[in-house]
Amino acid sequence: MHNIVPLLKEVPLFEDLTVSELMSISPLFTERKIKKNTVLFHEGDQGNEFFIIETGVVKIYRIDYTKEVILSLLSEGDYFGEMSLIQQVMTRSATAETLAPTTMYSLMRSDFIAFLEKSPKLCLKLLEATMERLRNANDQIANLTFLDVRTRTIKVISRLAEEHGIMRQSGILINMKLTHQQLANLAGTVRESVTKVLQELQDDQIISIDKKMIFIKKMDALKERIV
Repeated sequence: MHNIVPLLKEVPLFEDLTVSELMSISPLFTERKIKKNTVLFHEGDQGNEFFIIETGVVKIYRIDYTKEVILSLLSEGDYFGEMSLIQQVMTRSATAETLAPTTMYSLMRSDFIAFLEKSPKLCLKLLEATMERLRNANDQIANLTFLDVRTRTIKVISRLAEEHGIMRQSGILINMKLTHQQLANLAGTVRESVTKVLQELQDDQIISIDKKMIFIKKMDALKERIV
């Protein structure tokens, strides 16, 4: 099996484990290569598996009546499904789908619990990770409740830059291809509104877009528009 210890070391949940502990838990993971547009699980499914992404992009979303709301876009080094590690027979709170060919590693709850009993500090890390997810969810609720569409869209771009940005000499590249509809689903609005905001930012030379990838030329100017 491919050595995933370096990958695990970069995951906040496992970063405090020793190399020996990482070597002990790594064989419990199963490598999976997933095609683009594959649904890994649906909202409401029973969950008993945790995932870490090595390469690719995974979309986490819910369906609000007939409208898709994207909760997060995850890429290399990100993880999801950790709630299923905490409570037995817990159902999935959202749907997960690949947006690109993806290589990931999965860990079953039964294997994780056996290891957890030997590593109390991992319990604390899991609690911290869960609280961080909760804070992010609360932020999203506040944004949808109190911010206008323009500000929400700009905040989404700013957040994507922080989470998936690659520093370049002249700015920050958001390292994933995104359609206007996907950005709209992240911002909780319609595609036409996002298109208008993106055009405004391009006209003002704050961002540029090439082959569905956003390049932020002036990060400070972008953040100044978040009011």
